Amino acid sequence: MTSAYPPTAPRSGVWRTLTPVASLRARVLRSWDDGAPVAGLGALSALYEGIVLTRERLHRGGVLHARSVPAVVISIGNLTVGGTGKTPAVEGAARTLLDLGARPAIVSRGYGRATRGVQVVADRTGIRLGARDAGDEPVLLARRMPGVPVVVGANRHEAASYAVARFGASCVLLDDGFQHRSLRKDVEIVLAHARRPWGNGRLLPAGPLREPLSALARADLIVATGADDLDDAAEVVASAARYAPGVPVACATHQGETRSGAQLRDRRLLAFAGIAAPEGFRDTLARLGVRVVGFRAFPDHHRYRARDVAALDAMARESGADGLVTTEKDAVRLDRLAPALPLHVVGVTFRLLSGEAAWRSLLARALA
Repeated sequence: MTSAYPPTAPRSGVWRTLTPVASLRARVLRSWDDGAPVAGLGALSALYEGIVLTRERLHRGGVLHARSVPAVVISIGNLTVGGTGKTPAVEGAARTLLDLGARPAIVSRGYGRATRGVQVVADRTGIRLGARDAGDEPVLLARRMPGVPVVVGANRHEAASYAVARFGASCVLLDDGFQHRSLRKDVEIVLAHARRPWGNGRLLPAGPLREPLSALARADLIVATGADDLDDAAEVVASAARYAPGVPVACATHQGETRSGAQLRDRRLLAFAGIAAPEGFRDTLARLGVRVVGFRAFPDHHRYRARDVAALDAMARESGADGLVTTEKDAVRLDRLAPALPLHVVGVTFRLLSGEAAWRSLLARALA
């Protein structure tokens, strides 16, 4: 699992004083990496595990049922809390489906949105909602995939049914759908960090796992993200062999690129991000050759205010930066807020390094 640093304690640049809540969160996140126990979390994990296993037995026994929609349903998800690159992978899957002649629609929960119920983020003619009402990830997908409908809804069956009925979608892509069992799915693609994919291997809240590793048996394809080849994903490969024998494992990378096309090599920039794995963004900047003079990490899905932008400007000036740089997902949440210094936006593109034939054939078979 990529190291998750506290929102107010970057490794370099300007440091901030941690609040008690942020300090506890930092301890918990570090325990997920190094295994150092936090008092009380073990009992909560045992309770959580009991709930998860009970639900699994109810599904296997037919007490809980999954409902269908008249379309192919493809889920992109993971086993852990935090970012494994699901949003770029959903975009990659949508592009493959379009290339195969399908009419995809994307369905997401819309985490952190101000609206309720099923909402249309984008139809085939354009974007209808902003990040505040839709969530940052659905808006980002709508921007990256013009013409592909994007729908949000906490009830995935209801949202998927709406997408099929209104837009005539032949397939539905579920963003972060592995744990949603109420909707019958035709394909389960599970993403995992190539290095230390399961953290300390414990269930929430003592560890990052949403489900036991045995849940990998439900996957049709496992994708190790953030590696150069399968040699970097030895733990993912070993877990697949143990818990999901016969399930293929692919390897993918996330390539960083500036959306403006500007060259950032050797530029002195203050970086900031409010994402689940901010250190992944730091690594992307290093590969782009950016001279990061300071790094400010905000909580995941942070809703930026004018005071945040003013503070970032001040930090950049203090550190002698030429400008600021952030992720494409953060840029969506900035809305109309603009720092005084130049702001560069870096996005990531999902690219399979191995297993592309398995990826494509899996989606093609589902459509057939």
